[in-house]
Amino acid sequence: MKSFALFLLVTVSIFALSFKRDFTEPIQLNFETHFKGKPDENSPYFALTAMTWKYSYESTIYRNRVAINLKNEVSVDKSRSWVKWDKIKNEEIKASLLHHEQGHVNIHYILLLESDRVLKNRTYSVKNYKNQISDLANQISRYFDTMQRNYDEETEHGSNHKMQARWDKIIDDKIAESKAAMVAESGK
Repeated sequence: MKSFALFLLVTVSIFALSFKRDFTEPIQLNFETHFKGKPDENSPYFALTAMTWKYSYESTIYRNRVAINLKNEVSVDKSRSWVKWDKIKNEEIKASLLHHEQGHVNIHYILLLESDRVLKNRTYSVKNYKNQISDLANQISRYFDTMQRNYDEETEHGSNHKMQARWDKIIDDKIAESKAAMVAESGK
């Protein structure tokens, strides 16, 4: 089987007014729905999944404490996500490619869970909370950008099936861990 390369473009820390919150499961990709963009013919990759992470918050200060109401979302940017159909020679390659791309989406889902948990459960300074939230969000963003790059490098963009299976387990375990941490912290 020919090896193939994939890439994830991540856009993070985009502020907006309000976002849908759905933490139940990651977005489930399919090529027909999520890949509407024009392929970059100069790219060596067979597909690109463009993801965004958006968060906003409202803050309330009471008795020298800051409380935030966080709104948090990840999504697939369909107009910037693309696939090179001429490179997909059979159903096996198509399924393998989509599976690898789903891994990128699942990592972004972990970002959603972790950013929600971490940003909500911090004590912020009344004088500096906006900078503290921004700095923390940037740290989270950098961590998950690195995770995305490691995923692509170690799986050889999905063509190393042994490493892909290893990463599938890492991602599944991290999703379960993040969900458990959210449940534990919500019970406090």
